[in-house]
Amino acid sequence: MGTYRITFPHKPPARRTRISGTGFVVDTGLVATNRHVAQPWYKDADSEALIRLGAVPSLENLVAYFPGVASPVPVKTVALSRTDDLALVRMHDAPELNLEALPLSSGEPGAGDAVAVVGYPMGVLGMMAKSPNEVYAHLASRHDSQNSARELATLSLIRPSATFGHLGDIIGGKLVYDAPTAKGASGGPVFNSHGEVIAVNQGYIDGFSGGTLGVSSEGLKQLISQAKESKAQSE
Repeated sequence: MGTYRITFPHKPPARRTRISGTGFVVDTGLVATNRHVAQPWYKDADSEALIRLGAVPSLENLVAYFPGVASPVPVKTVALSRTDDLALVRMHDAPELNLEALPLSSGEPGAGDAVAVVGYPMGVLGMMAKSPNEVYAHLASRHDSQNSARELATLSLIRPSATFGHLGDIIGGKLVYDAPTAKGASGGPVFNSHGEVIAVNQGYIDGFSGGTLGVSSEGLKQLISQAKESKAQSE
């Protein structure tokens, strides 16, 4: 969750937008997500139109919430794929959280395989909808998603949703499956029946229930090596 802005030099922000998405731990201190979550102006038509006119994009803040953790964790983008909608962000104070990395699949997925998608569809609104009635009534009138997220975290109500389906097609590094999803679940893990991550959930084809799209997790392996190498050189 975070906020980004696009600003022309010496002028107020031309655009300021709140963002939300999903991510998952892949190594000590490293969280995988989509590039369009870590760099929200990536392939966003409205943002790119302003950038072509000379505006400069920047993240104001980016934080991660984890189930069972009462406070947001600041994160910083450390690796972006040049070819795929993939990114890695690094957590601050990660050793204290003791979060376990999810295993990436080493095998080849096949059409017809069972899949499970885990994430936060609809972001804060989705978590609010699942909260107890009294909590929902308290937060529903608010228009500040960041403060609502903090309150949900304090109440241990940061809880992901899971949907299930089957892998319909594989085209290069793109996976197509029918497990439903929604905005806010971008960047979540797509599991095979062995509990291994085969893809990073990316989006969906609106109006087509069988058209949920993911990016193969193979692309994450190079990004993880890149992030580790960069950290080693800076130490």
